[in-house]
Amino acid sequence: MADAAILLSASPGERRVALWRDGRLDAAFVERPARPDGVGDIHLGRITTRMPALSGAFVALEGGLSGFLPDAQGGEGLSEGTYLPLRVTRAPQGGKGPRLAGTGLPKDLPRAAEGPPRLLRRGPDAALRLAAANPALPVFTDSAAEAARLRATLGAERVRLLSHPAFDDVVEAAFEELASPEVALDGGGRLLIHPTPALTALDVDTGSAAGRSAGAHRSVNAAALAEAARQIRLRHLAGPILLDLAGGSAASRAALLPALRTAAGPDPLLRVVGLTGLGLMEMVRTRIHPPLHEVIGHPPSALTRGLAALRRAAREAAARPAAALALRAHPSVLAALRELPGALEDYAAGAAHPISPRPDPALPLGAEVIEEA
Repeated sequence: MADAAILLSASPGERRVALWRDGRLDAAFVERPARPDGVGDIHLGRITTRMPALSGAFVALEGGLSGFLPDAQGGEGLSEGTYLPLRVTRAPQGGKGPRLAGTGLPKDLPRAAEGPPRLLRRGPDAALRLAAANPALPVFTDSAAEAARLRATLGAERVRLLSHPAFDDVVEAAFEELASPEVALDGGGRLLIHPTPALTALDVDTGSAAGRSAGAHRSVNAAALAEAARQIRLRHLAGPILLDLAGGSAASRAALLPALRTAAGPDPLLRVVGLTGLGLMEMVRTRIHPPLHEVIGHPPSALTRGLAALRRAAREAAARPAAALALRAHPSVLAALRELPGALEDYAAGAAHPISPRPDPALPLGAEVIEEA
């Protein structure tokens, strides 16, 4: 693997994209192509309801969806019934619809002034966004279809099709960690991550350093500052964020705020606010893409478990083309796969035999079994 690269691992119903730099994960995205988050999409929308109290308006989009257009982003003075082109600036998340901004139509799109509301163009996916932000980095993928798609935009010389999985065991382990609420810290401690609808709470547990010196606590807290900023970025956590360090007075915690600001520096969306009255470090991060725990579930959802099982099955089918495989899983896992357009079809397109579903109500989530059909 290159020292720094963009990696795209494709599997039935899912794309996982990593920015790998300096021997570790620097950015991570999990995408379900049938359910894109929509950031960067251009729509023709219709103003449906002016909301002076919210300084904006609700907008009808394709498929009965509704978004919100702030007055400051091009909605001021527009009357109900007006059609206009809009760009999605924030994905639906937290039970709320997409955030929109007025935009001019790109020159290569046809003029659109009247309804019905419709999608005019999809925005760039994660691999293309990372490629644009890191123009010197190569892009590696294990999917011929993805390689062809990316080469059409990035050029053939930049995109390399691999004959082996794009994610090795180290990258897989890094992605697996992102599904866990617990992250190990240097010095024996751990960072605990607890998203809620209102805010995200991060707690530092000294673990094996609990009975050691004050210096050991300071070492764990120092490690926690850097890792907290990194995990916030990797997991796309946003909105209010509180970090509770291990021990220490309010004055000692305040003295660590410059170090937290330094750790947060590489993330333009993250701002360190200060110290609360209870001694918690307060941050806020701009919402754009949905947080990872909403995509994969917290704990991982039936769909996430099913897609992971399909990924394992696809690799086994590639290694044993003549084998007909079955997926034994809880009925909710199989139902989730059937409800995601393209997931089972993607598997069948890449294997000699479609996978046979075998519902097993006694099998818990996470215990899915790939077996001979």
